[in-house]
Amino acid sequence: MILAIASGKGGTGKTTVALNLARTFAAPVQLLDCDVEEPNCHLFLRGEGAVSEIVSIPVPEVDAALCDACGECGRFCEYHAIAAFGSGPPVVFPEMCHGCGGCARVCPRGAIRERDRRIGIVETKQTGAITLVQGRLDVGAAMAPPLIRAVKARLRGDIPAILDAPPGTSCPVIAAIRGANLALLVTEPTPFGLHDLTLAVEMARGIGVPFGVVVNRVGIGDDRVRRFCEKEGVPILAEIPDDRKIAEAYSRGELLLDALPGYRALFERLLENAMGGRAAERR
Repeated sequence: MILAIASGKGGTGKTTVALNLARTFAAPVQLLDCDVEEPNCHLFLRGEGAVSEIVSIPVPEVDAALCDACGECGRFCEYHAIAAFGSGPPVVFPEMCHGCGGCARVCPRGAIRERDRRIGIVETKQTGAITLVQGRLDVGAAMAPPLIRAVKARLRGDIPAILDAPPGTSCPVIAAIRGANLALLVTEPTPFGLHDLTLAVEMARGIGVPFGVVVNRVGIGDDRVRRFCEKEGVPILAEIPDDRKIAEAYSRGELLLDALPGYRALFERLLENAMGGRAAERR
């Protein structure tokens, strides 16, 4: 079972849900922090002996002695990561390259080879029953999806996994939740929360991932999120109250279930609902 925790906007409590769901498991579980631009699950999980691996993507390198400036590489690249100007060799923009290798394949003179360009690291550490895998995108690196895919490549097939996705609905989020058995869309009962939830619902339906909603900070807004979910046939799998003690525990870097054990039953029900298949159909 792969559960992806996502949200249409930042700050809704997505990481709180992911961490405490992982803590709910008594058996081994993987927690993959796919928010590679701002990973923070490690702040709440103590553990020693983290293992780091460098992640690179292949980018083109042009041999000027072989290049005849035909421009085929530039015409092929949809991301404009390589472009030919005049009679000279093409110019490569490594930050825009997606590492597909197409330019090297279409070059008629074999003037393009690939070299590895580092984009970040993947770290793995063990904390009790939780195996934390997280990516850290290098400063200046622009392509998060390849690093997210590298994090997901560490998925094990023999234990459940929880994916903490980046916020929003852009390419990094899609790279994170694609292939999940279920997406939990975390929102808050405010106008901004509802607006971004509608985008997240559209995204999940677009890529065919079943989903349900978790409403956080219940009590600060109104019932428009509930009315939207009822209208759209989207199940609300859990509601977390607006409790100052939760925020205080978060600010201390403590897991909710450790600081406030009374909330364990809530997350156990959420996990039961998620594993039991209570989700909106792919449509």
